[in-house]
Amino acid sequence: MPDRPPASPELAGFQKRYLRSLAQRLEPIVWVGDDGLSEGVLRALREALAVHELVKVRMRAPSDKRAAAAELARVGGAVLVGLIGHTVILYRRHPDEPKLELPTRAGS
Repeated sequence: MPDRPPASPELAGFQKRYLRSLAQRLEPIVWVGDDGLSEGVLRALREALAVHELVKVRMRAPSDKRAAAAELARVGGAVLVGLIGHTVILYRRHPDEPKLELPTRAGS
């Protein structure tokens, strides 16, 4: 996919925890149905990440939810922040106008 953004950098555990706490109040934006990771789902994921940075994706009974979550992160150029049940939390920093300020620790 030529329009795929570059992968987001790895995040520290405390940064992922922070993002998971922010994601608690979010509703899923992208839904993966019986057809799996179709082009329409991938397009919706890329658009959602570009607008929101932090998104929830709800999968409908995937055969291997960990593999599906990793694939969603890979194709979206995002970091897999969490997987709770069939809901995936993904983060991709906006390259020009980031909306979320990630916490940092001294010496990191």
